[in-house]
Amino acid sequence: MGADILIRNVRPFGGEPTDLCIRDGRFARGQSEAALEIDGKGQIALPGLVEAHTHLDKTLVGMDWFENRVGPTRNDRILADRQAKRVLGIDARRQSTRQIMQTLAFGVLHIRSHVDVDTEIGIANIEGVVETRNALRDLVDVQIVAFPQSGMLVRDGTLALMQEALKAGADIVGGIDPATIERDPVRHLDAIFALADRYGKPIDIHLHEVGELGAFCIELILERTRALSLQGRVMVSHAYCLGMLEPPRQRLLLEALAAEKVAVMTVGSPSAPALPLRLMRQSGLVVASGSDGIQGTWEPWGNGDMLERAKYLAQRNGLTNDADLEETARVCTLGGAEGIGLADYGLSEGCYGDLVLVPARTLAEAVALTPQKRTVVRRGRVLVRDGVPAGDLPRVE
Repeated sequence: MGADILIRNVRPFGGEPTDLCIRDGRFARGQSEAALEIDGKGQIALPGLVEAHTHLDKTLVGMDWFENRVGPTRNDRILADRQAKRVLGIDARRQSTRQIMQTLAFGVLHIRSHVDVDTEIGIANIEGVVETRNALRDLVDVQIVAFPQSGMLVRDGTLALMQEALKAGADIVGGIDPATIERDPVRHLDAIFALADRYGKPIDIHLHEVGELGAFCIELILERTRALSLQGRVMVSHAYCLGMLEPPRQRLLLEALAAEKVAVMTVGSPSAPALPLRLMRQSGLVVASGSDGIQGTWEPWGNGDMLERAKYLAQRNGLTNDADLEETARVCTLGGAEGIGLADYGLSEGCYGDLVLVPARTLAEAVALTPQKRTVVRRGRVLVRDGVPAGDLPRVE
């Protein structure tokens, strides 16, 4: 726990100037004497940015450049990824630490990471990221998804490994393309929902299935969410099909997702159909976002800045007016927090004292220009001041 802090002259979400007080690690009412006082200089105040979908165990941050000669299909990438773990010596604890410390400077204080579980590596990557989570828990919140990247039913022994991963510290049951990878959407979804029910865990499913096939898989997910009363505990990641349906079908499916409180995560991928971001929000659907893989074997892109991700969402959806840019910032803060189930999140009294100050005149400008000299506070501890990390942060190997 850090010191009590009074942060003067900041504008929450770009609103009117005010002072924020952090006492005993939480936002508090009043302006009693604080051990530390910061002049916010009229900067934008946001709660800690939320990375709702990444792969901490597979980033190549800090490693040699990977010459990508991988084929164009998803299965090509999955196979190359499995090989890279052996050949490149990707250590899950080291690499997850590197990515977390890189994104900390941007103000990313909450992360949900999908971590591979398969019959070649077992749960070694889960164990590595659990170590990182424990070592850095005072700096960032990390949720771990047990993720059967290579398939679960099609690779004997993976289902048992998923159970081991949950016992070893994974927080969430992951899933992967029930039809195109698993070849049996009913059995796959029955299996992961059964795991969630048995261990009392939420679910986060990678769904790249397109068109009506994807819509059918979402309907199966909705049925099981309803049957097991898992409302508010299920997320569908990517959900490309939602950008490919005819408007009446699309609207009905969005309304059904909202009714069952199933969240959707989109990265705004330039190589996939654009999801109807404005319509999704209008439908009451919880929408989160993430960086997905950062500088990995699949793609060389990304630095993990979730404010920059908000800009990508706006660009992918053709959003240019200020109100829409502000909405993409909320997707990467409030939407992400609701999607991954964070408690006591925000800038209100009683919420955890986590925030990032962005030197911009408006929230739309913060999204469009993504200024880098940010100040990051974690429960009363200043981690980054005007873009400069605190001297007591852990060293990165």
